[in-house]
Amino acid sequence: MLKKIPHTFVIIFYLLIIAAILTWIIPGGKFEEKVSEVNGIQQKEMVFHYTENVQQWWQIFSSFYKGFTRQSGIIVFILMIGGAFWIVNSSRAIDAGIFSFIAFTKRIERFRILRVAGVHNIILVLIMLMFSVFGAVFGMSEETIAFIIILVPLAVSMGYDSITGVSMVFVAAGLGFAGALLNPFTIGIAQGISGLPLFSGIEYRLLCWTVINLTGILYIVRYARKVKKNPKLSPVYTEDTYWRERDRASHEKIAYYTPVTAWYTWGILLCAMTVFSVLQPVTGFKIGNSTAFRFPVIPLFTVLFLILGFFALRKSVHFFILLLLGYTVLYLIVGVMGYSWYIMEIATLFFAMGIFAGIAMKKTPDEIVKLFLDGVKDILSAALIVGLAGGIIVILEDGQVVDTILFMLSEGIKGFGKIATIGFMYLIQNCINLILVSGSAKAALTMPIFAPFSDLVGLSRQATVLAYQFGDGFTNMITPASAVLMGVLGVARIPYEKWFRWALPFVLILILLGFLLLIPTVTMELKGF
Repeated sequence: MLKKIPHTFVIIFYLLIIAAILTWIIPGGKFEEKVSEVNGIQQKEMVFHYTENVQQWWQIFSSFYKGFTRQSGIIVFILMIGGAFWIVNSSRAIDAGIFSFIAFTKRIERFRILRVAGVHNIILVLIMLMFSVFGAVFGMSEETIAFIIILVPLAVSMGYDSITGVSMVFVAAGLGFAGALLNPFTIGIAQGISGLPLFSGIEYRLLCWTVINLTGILYIVRYARKVKKNPKLSPVYTEDTYWRERDRASHEKIAYYTPVTAWYTWGILLCAMTVFSVLQPVTGFKIGNSTAFRFPVIPLFTVLFLILGFFALRKSVHFFILLLLGYTVLYLIVGVMGYSWYIMEIATLFFAMGIFAGIAMKKTPDEIVKLFLDGVKDILSAALIVGLAGGIIVILEDGQVVDTILFMLSEGIKGFGKIATIGFMYLIQNCINLILVSGSAKAALTMPIFAPFSDLVGLSRQATVLAYQFGDGFTNMITPASAVLMGVLGVARIPYEKWFRWALPFVLILILLGFLLLIPTVTMELKGF
């Protein structure tokens, strides 16, 4: 008889205990910035010194509270999105959209070339490429949680599983994040600290992004095809019962109608968009840290909303709510790239979408509140997992062992050849990422050490930045310290242990690929290196 796998909460609690034990074994230490002046020029370096041990024991229990406060933004983000989507789901608008989408794919299957390639395969690849670009350009991460609620049901309705749905958005964004082209939160900070021109070496990084995505997408498509052929081969076949039953229930006949409140909602939103168009007639889109182009996108969106909203309402309120959902996604992209929005603004955007969807369906205020609270209850376990996982890094940081681990690892690579050195740097970044998942924090901690060290051993600083970039990306897909990963799995209802067993071979392939892509940076003349 197979031994029962512990609950995700139990696994994370065990990891908390292991983290606490490490604070009793590993001596405390801390890096401090030292400023010196050479020939009138100030130079900064990170100097390590040991500190007194701060052993953690009863803090295992308080770390749950600290993890909640540390990850409070993401937790509230999850709860607000869960409540908003419950309101939207109650309208069956997403069901109507999925029915229309499936019918559309069946119509275009009559084209032989699309039938041979597989329409669903093409759709899967296009969605993954879109989210990979988002990850590569502006570091999409937390935002992926909002799309899980849409793409997991879509993947199941297409004959795939929830793992495929998560791969379409979270894994795809992770591939882009690892092969980052213009991500200001990772490449921008790491190159700035290393004294390199901002976003230099993009030519080779573009090649790396292409190779990483080609490998990752082929892996996912191959897996998805296997599951579609035999759904019981999916490791989450049992857990996906929830999504399959929801999909079957959604096939009940939908009563299409348009209440007068939907027309009022359209008018109110149109007025609001018109005001925004006057206030923000032109939006400057940032790629990296610089404004790449300016475009009157909000006035354009307003005009399109006037036209599309009218025709959607003529058809049914369901399609108007789908239009609201589509505009929410569009404004999310514009907000992130044009106005530096983060999770607070995005959560507010989805919250407003839920409220207006409820009004459009002629729901009373009490009914909207009840639906919202039902959604919060449904997604609460995902929020709890995020808080508990956040406690892992709290234990390690409070125990002052994170810097000691980094120092010991960096000392261990002295005296190796160039390929071995860049390989060990890459390995160290992967190991650190298992406990310190913030790319910005990791860049601020490791690059002041590794950039000067690379000069001593004759490595390009650009190669060191690339090792950091790859090391910061791939292991995000498996580390339980990642609040985003735990939030994604909670929303998708995938147990962590099953995700880990599925994702580990995939991540190992990507880690090996990353090492192979690092070799040319120390053996060949590359632009920017």
